[in-house]
Amino acid sequence: MVENASIPFREMRVDGGPTRNNFLMQFQSDMLRTEVVRSNIEEVSALGSAFMAGLACGFWNDLEEIKALRKVDKSFTPNMASDEIEKLYSGWKVAVKRARLVE
Repeated sequence: MVENASIPFREMRVDGGPTRNNFLMQFQSDMLRTEVVRSNIEEVSALGSAFMAGLACGFWNDLEEIKALRKVDKSFTPNMASDEIEKLYSGWKVAVKRARLVE
């Protein structure tokens, strides 16, 4: 994503049911080598739509007012060794290749 967009990747913000799995979120952080930030609201996507509607009708004055409402439940920072990341990523690529052969 970073290569295609030419935009630095500072953190990944996550929400939804699977994000309650701390192991999965830590694994994401390790594999992406970036901070993963979990919202305190499990399904924040719908809230984003409500925020934009409230902004459009004047309920909120600007994006800064909405940003101030954001709360973080937990942040995960990378802590896996680079050689372990490479080993796991290589295994994942092999698994994807095998799955494509089944199609």
